This record gives sequence, C-alpha cells and structure tokens, in this order.
Amino acid sequence: MTAMTQTPLNRRKAVAELLEQRADLIVVSGLGSPTYDVMAAGDHDRNYYLWAAMGSAATVGLGLAKSRPKEKVLVVTGDGEMLMGMGALATIAVQSPKNLSIAVLDNGHYGETGMQRSHAGLGVGLERVAESLDFDYSACISNMDTLRDFRQRIHAGNALNFATVKVDTAEEARVLPSRDGVYIKHRLRAALASDV
Repeated sequence: MTAMTQTPLNRRKAVAELLEQRADLIVVSGLGSPTYDVMAAGDHDRNYYLWAAMGSAATVGLGLAKSRPKEKVLVVTGDGEMLMGMGALATIAVQSPKNLSIAVLDNGHYGETGMQRSHAGLGVGLERVAESLDFDYSACISNMDTLRDFRQRIHAGNALNFATVKVDTAEEARVLPSRDGVYIKHRLRAALASDV
C-alpha cells in the first residue's frame, strides 16, 4: 500500500459537483464535513443529515435504498466514518441495492477529532475494499471529469456504486443545517410521502 500521491480535489467543490442537478436524489450525509458540504450545496427536504451517528451513514443509506427501491440514494461520508463502518460495506454488497451510491470524501485524516492520519491516509484504498466485495462500480476519483462521470452513474440508478473521492484537507467554513434530528427525520418522511 502506498500513501496518497495524486492532487486532491477541493472538498466543497467536489460535493457541489456531485449534487449538481440533483433532481429527486435522496442524500444521506455523514458526521461533520460531509454534512457541512451537503448543506453548503443547498438545503433540501431530501437531505438526511446525521449528527452524532458516526459510522452509520452507509447503513442508513442502505435502509433507505432498500425501502425505496424506485428512488436513487447517495451517501456522502468521510474516510474516517467509512473505516469505522467497514462491516457495513459487506452487508451492503450482499444486499446489493442497485439504487445506492456511496461517495467517500477521503482526505486521509480524521477531521473531526484533530486531523490524525487515518488508515486511508496510510494507503488503505476503500474503493479496493468495495471492489473486492463485488460492488458493481468502484473507483478512486481525483479529477472533476471522473467525478462528473460518477454523478451520471448515481443518476442512472441501476448499479451499486462506490467512489473514494480524494479531497484536500482545507478547512472550509461550517455551513450548519438544523441539529434537530426529529425535525430532519420528519422533513424527509414528509418529502418522500408527498412523492408517492
């Protein structure tokens, strides 16, 4: 395993690109920076922001994808959170919902606990883990063109997708959504119910 060598993308711009022309996409965002970046790209009734639920973004995405098979679901999470939920990837692979995509923002650090280097920063390729589990698509993304291609895959909604998106460690201004978990949950439920 080798440490990250490619030039990383700006995290905030990468998330904005993923959510460009999002239409009716359901988005689950992981703890910390992924939530701030999803919110910065524009608050939406179909955003499910997780607060204090580290390690749970991928499994929440799985639950939504399984319960809403006609909807497209995107999980945006960080490398630290995905490393914490490695077992979730195996469960997701076994369930194999074709409407689920996972984007891991990989800066190689645990951003929420003091920027300690993560296993991803030491060369663990989460996309290789997903590939070994037979995800339909798995990639390591370090340029905007490939990120746009991944966005097209998300919107196709016909495959289980995984991408490690290599991002920089720049500190972005925190754009905070509501911290009221009950409100966020009910808002998402209402948005989904109105589309039935």
